[in-house]
Parts: sequence; structure tokens; C-alpha cells
Amino acid sequence: MAAPTTFDVQRLLRLWTEPLPDGPAAEEAFRAVYTDPVTVNGRALTAADLVARARAVQGTFEEVGREVVAVVEDGDRVALAFRMGGRQVGPYETSAGPLPPTGRDLQLRVIDVLTLTDGRISDIWMVADELGALAALDAVRLVAPTTR
Repeated sequence: MAAPTTFDVQRLLRLWTEPLPDGPAAEEAFRAVYTDPVTVNGRALTAADLVARARAVQGTFEEVGREVVAVVEDGDRVALAFRMGGRQVGPYETSAGPLPPTGRDLQLRVIDVLTLTDGRISDIWMVADELGALAALDAVRLVAPTTR
């Protein structure tokens, strides 16, 4: 049996999937879990940036569901694999551009590698399977390259 994790993964995911309080309380909720700023894929983001991103994620889905697939802890590092999604009722920003609301089920598979400083997340390397999610919605299609 795996050892229980000490990092509160559910608290982290609730910030992204449950409604946030209005005003400065939302930023304070993020500061309780993240340093301010936090580095995400090499870019510094403030608590206000994280709140804006979380509100965008929450606006994408009718109800945001989440499922933790795996958590691995090693000292000040936590690797987290999870699924997040639901019925897409708002636009979703992808690296390929915005996906307008589809009304269909959009499921994202995500892996985060978190570095903790004094119990809070100070650095994140994150990868999301956007291509798989877009292909499942027929928003993109792979085509064979043409031969010359």
C-alpha cells in the first residue's frame, strides 16, 4: 500500500474547480497554497494571474469535475497527474487558439510537477494533453503528410 501524501492535493484542485470568493479573498486563497509570484513553466505569475486563470477554467465548464490519477511526493517535490473537465459551456484557451463552447464533454489530462517552498507551491512544470482533448471533440484532425 502506498504511503499517504502530506501535500493537500484536494485543496489545490478545489481552487481551480470550485467557485472563488469575490475580491481580495480569492487572491488570499491562492497565496495560502502558492507563493506570490509562482513560476509556471518558466514564467512568473502573481496570485491575481492565478485567480484570473482559475475563473477562466471555471467559466469554461458547466461544472468542473476532477479526478486524481496519481500523486508522487519526494521531499519538496510533488508530481500530480489528474483529469479535469466537464460540459464545455464557455471558451477554452489552448495553445492552438481558443476553442468556442461546444456543449460537449471536454476532458483534460494534466501532469504537474510542483516544487514546494515552506509548504507552498513555488514552481510548476505543467503539461496538459490539449491535442487529445481537441481531437476527442473533432476540433482538430490529424492528416497524413502528402508525399512529393
